[in-house]
Amino acid sequence: MRLPIRFSSSSANVSFFALVAAFGGFVFGLDAANISGALRFVSAEFELDSIQQGTLVGCALLGVILALFFTGSLCEKFGRARVLLAIGFTYSLSSLMSAFAVSYEMLLVGRFIGGVAFASITVSAMYIGEIAPAHQRGKFVSINQFMIGLGLLCAFVINYFLVKSLSTSTWLTNDNIWRVMLGAELFANAIWIALILCIPESPRWLAKKGRDNEALFVFDIIDSGEKAAVLLEDVKRSLTNNSELDTFSQLKTLFSPGLRFVVFIAVAYAFVQGATGMNAVLFFAPMVFEQIGMSVEDTFMQTISTGAVGLAATLVAIGFVEKLGRRTLTIAGLLLVVVAHGSTFLGFKQASYEFNEAAMAELTTHFEQNALAVSSLAPFAGKSFDSDVELKTELSKHFDKKTLPLVSGAIIEKTIIGVNAPLVLFGIFAFLAAFNLSIGPIMWVIFSEIFPNKVRSVALPFAALVQTVSSWSIQQFFPWQLDNMGVANIFLLYAGIGLFGLIVMYLYLPETKGKTIEALELELTNQNALGAK
Repeated sequence: MRLPIRFSSSSANVSFFALVAAFGGFVFGLDAANISGALRFVSAEFELDSIQQGTLVGCALLGVILALFFTGSLCEKFGRARVLLAIGFTYSLSSLMSAFAVSYEMLLVGRFIGGVAFASITVSAMYIGEIAPAHQRGKFVSINQFMIGLGLLCAFVINYFLVKSLSTSTWLTNDNIWRVMLGAELFANAIWIALILCIPESPRWLAKKGRDNEALFVFDIIDSGEKAAVLLEDVKRSLTNNSELDTFSQLKTLFSPGLRFVVFIAVAYAFVQGATGMNAVLFFAPMVFEQIGMSVEDTFMQTISTGAVGLAATLVAIGFVEKLGRRTLTIAGLLLVVVAHGSTFLGFKQASYEFNEAAMAELTTHFEQNALAVSSLAPFAGKSFDSDVELKTELSKHFDKKTLPLVSGAIIEKTIIGVNAPLVLFGIFAFLAAFNLSIGPIMWVIFSEIFPNKVRSVALPFAALVQTVSSWSIQQFFPWQLDNMGVANIFLLYAGIGLFGLIVMYLYLPETKGKTIEALELELTNQNALGAK
């Protein structure tokens, strides 16, 4: 048995183990922010259209979907900690392939492999849910979201300074900046792999495998004294009442009438969390801010603000998840999601674009400074467009795929009129706060709590699969939606999904705080009416 690092108090031990397990979220955050910053330059390098851009970002989630079919079985066979270690090495392989990609196809493969590693979020939630005491479980599972937010913020800061250095650096160019962005996470991968070697296996998994002495040893580290023996006894009793099932039997049990209410809650929550648009803002942040009329450098500066807001909101969630409870935070968060997206919709609704004399003069200067053909602006002189869809359709006729990603931001910045930037910015930041305060971290808390031990190793990956497919649809089609639906209508759609989630969660979501996994199992599997709370 691997001997973990041990501190003087059980609370410190749990905190350390949870932080290490959740460090995969930090790497995920780095990866998500890095591809959002790199996308503009990758698109120019490989001359990508909007569908290819969406595929490049979305293929990572296709990797997650594949991984989730095997995550439960692997966790059950090898243990949570070993699977986390394997995921750390998978992240490293993805970073290397992505940074040194010589073609769009090679970059897709690297991103896909990284997507397989994104299963770390599910495994971390599973591990933390099984190692943290009931009265602290919500706080520690929420650390997953905090680490994602911290990774995002770090990457946004790095990306901003890289973009800011483009004009003065002797070695950094539009052709290689994306390689630096995508390769930077290798350092974090190495740290995470080293830390995973310092944590114990899940005591509930050890007990399930009949390794009671090892399980008791870990329980003693995380909740010392007589409580350790009581915890082990509770787990053994639960396992005795629920005989060990193979993967197929677990799936059959998961979809049995007795767990219908649990599955309903999980699927509804997973769909809403993924489809309210977080991945659009997360992976395409510079694109979103570009629509307001910001310069390239300013869009990267704003991404730092989004990262800071998300991180601060997650800290609030960690502080209140055990006080206010999962249900209250979820409902309050979804209400704010609806308000935020409604604000963004109204802010963009009246936007139009005009190539007047002042705009043409500024664009001519910009093109000259960046060695772009000024003659390509001639067809736009004096023209105006009533929507971003009309503008982008016309731009695609006059600029090739290599040039368009590098000029679209400047053109929108100089020609946009009528947009209510304060409403848009309020909407974006309020949504980030709402998501990270509620449905972002709380979803993983609920998933770690509501599934019985007998189906846990397949139930969490299944719920994560629903969330991943939902998120993938947002990532895959956001660039295409920008070109064909317009930014205002996209956020109106997200508001509608948030409203649906608000209604469902208000009617059906139960409170789970302060209850052991075994107690929740008894409560929720006896839930026969969907309307009961």
